[in-house]
Amino acid sequence: MPKHYRPAGKKKEGNAARYITRSQAVKYLQVSLSVFRRLCIFKGVFPRDPKKKVKGNHHTYYHMKDILFLKHEPLLEKFREMRAYEKKVKKAVSKKNKDLAERLLTRKPTYTLDMLIRERYPKFIDSLRDLDDCLTMVHLFAALPAIERENIQAERIHNCRGLSLEWQAYISRTHKLRKVFISVKGIYYQADVEGQKVTWLTPHALQQVMPQDVDYKIMLTFLEFYETLLGFVNLRLYHSINLKYPPILDPRLKALAADLYALTRYVDAKDQTKGANIEESELRLAQLQHQLPANEPGALMNLVENAADENDEDEETKACKTLFKDMTFFLSREVPRESLLFVITAFGGVVSWEGDGAPFEESNQSINYQIVDRPTQSHRVLPPHLSPFVDNEAEGYVPEYAETIKRLQAAARKEILPMPGAEQDDLENAQNLLVEGIIDRTKAKEAAERKRKMSILQEQYHQELKMEVEGTQYTSLPTTEIKKKIAEDTDDNALQQFAEDDDNMSKVAMSRKKRRLYEAMKISQARKKASVDTLETRKKNIKKSKKTTSE
Repeated sequence: MPKHYRPAGKKKEGNAARYITRSQAVKYLQVSLSVFRRLCIFKGVFPRDPKKKVKGNHHTYYHMKDILFLKHEPLLEKFREMRAYEKKVKKAVSKKNKDLAERLLTRKPTYTLDMLIRERYPKFIDSLRDLDDCLTMVHLFAALPAIERENIQAERIHNCRGLSLEWQAYISRTHKLRKVFISVKGIYYQADVEGQKVTWLTPHALQQVMPQDVDYKIMLTFLEFYETLLGFVNLRLYHSINLKYPPILDPRLKALAADLYALTRYVDAKDQTKGANIEESELRLAQLQHQLPANEPGALMNLVENAADENDEDEETKACKTLFKDMTFFLSREVPRESLLFVITAFGGVVSWEGDGAPFEESNQSINYQIVDRPTQSHRVLPPHLSPFVDNEAEGYVPEYAETIKRLQAAARKEILPMPGAEQDDLENAQNLLVEGIIDRTKAKEAAERKRKMSILQEQYHQELKMEVEGTQYTSLPTTEIKKKIAEDTDDNALQQFAEDDDNMSKVAMSRKKRRLYEAMKISQARKKASVDTLETRKKNIKKSKKTTSE
C-alpha cells in the first residue's frame, strides 16, 4: 500500500481539510456568488494563500473556519428571506396581481449591520484603527454624482456627505487635525483621535469621471458597511464632547450648501449652553459649600476640579488650537471653500466666504487675510509644497526648503540643530561623540592598513605569474616599488571591488532565504539611491537654468 494512500470516505487531513475553494464554499453555503461576496465583505472574511494548493493555483481559497463562521451568521438567513421575497414579488407581477404585489412591497424584509459592528470592533479603539479606508470611501461617494445605471442613489450620496461633514466638524471643534497635503489624487488629511493616527483622502471639488472598468456593486457593499461604522464612530465622538447626535442643522444654511458651517455653529452654540450650565452648577456648588461639615472642606469643589482636569488638552492640541488665533480669513469664490473652512477652523481661525450664508461680508474691517486663486494677483512665486507624510531622513534626500523649515522651527524653539549625520543625543553628550569619532577613525585606519597589505601580496602574486608565463627567472621586486605601483593603481574601482568581495564572502555563509532577503534589500536600496540621484540631478539643472536666465 502506498504511503500516502487514503481510503475513500476517510476524513481529510492537512491543507485539504483546512482550506476550501470559492466554488466549494458557495456550494456549501447554498448561496449565489454575489451574496457570498457581500457576506464576506460584511464579516471581514478574505481569501487565504495556502502553501500547498490542493486544487491548483488557479483557484481562490478560503479557510474552513471562516466558512463555518459564515454558515452560522444570522445575516445569511436574512439574505435567503430577501431572495424568497423577490421571487414572490416577481411571481405576483408576472401574474398581473397588482394587489398582492403592492402588499408584498410594503412588507419588504430589512436588515441592519449594528451587531456586525459590535462583533468586529469590540472596543472603540479598534474601530479607530480601521477608519482610514472607511473615511476615504465615504468622502469619495460624497463627491460622486447619482447614477441610476450603477445603482448609486442620491440618498446614499446625501448620507455620505452628512457623515463626512459630521466627522470634519468634530475634528475641527476638537482641533485634532495634524497634517494636510494637496496632491494630484486629492487632499490628504491626518488627525490624532484618542491617540490613533487617522489618515484619509478627499477628492478635489471637480466633476468626477466614472470609469467603466470599476465594479461599483462591490464598492457599494463596502460603502454600506462603512456608513454604519462611521455613524457609530461619530455617535461616540459627539457624546464624548457632550453633544447630541445626529446634530440638528439650520435649514437655511443647509439649503445654501453651507453644511459644515452649520455644523460648526451647532457645536459652538451647544458649547455656550454647556458653559452656562457649568457656571450655574459651580454657583450652586459654591452655595452648598457653606452647608458642608467642617471636616469635609472643599469636597464638592475638588470633584469639579478633577472633572475639569480630565478634559485638559495635550500640548500639541493647545498649539494647534492657537495657530490661527485672532486671525480672520475671507475666501474668494474660486478657492475650495469646504477644505479651507475645515483647515482654518481646525487651527483656531475665523472664516467667511463670498456668497450666500456667509457670516460677514468682504467689507468687514476685522479681516486679516484674503485667500484668492487668480493669476492677475500672483506677484510672487509660492514656496514648494512639501509632504508632511514623507520621512526625508529615511528617504535619503532632504529638500532645501525642508532644511529651511527645520532651521526656522529650531530658531522658534531656541534649539541648536545637530551637525549633518549626527543625532540630538550626540549633541547633548559631546564627550561620547568625540570618543565614537576616535574609535571610528581607528577602525578605518586598521581597515585601510589591511587592504594595503592585501594589495601588496596580490601584486607580488601577479608578478610571479607574469614571469612564469614569460619564462624568465623570478626576481622579487623591492617592496618599495610594489608599494609605489599600488599607490598609483589604487582608485575607487579597486576599493569598490574589495567591498564587493566582502559582500560575496558574507553571502556564501547565508542560507538561501536570507540571501534572497539580502538581495531584495540591496535592490530596494539601489532604487532609493537612483531616485535620490534623479532628484539631485534635477536640482542641479534647475540651479543651472536659473543662473543662465539671471545672466
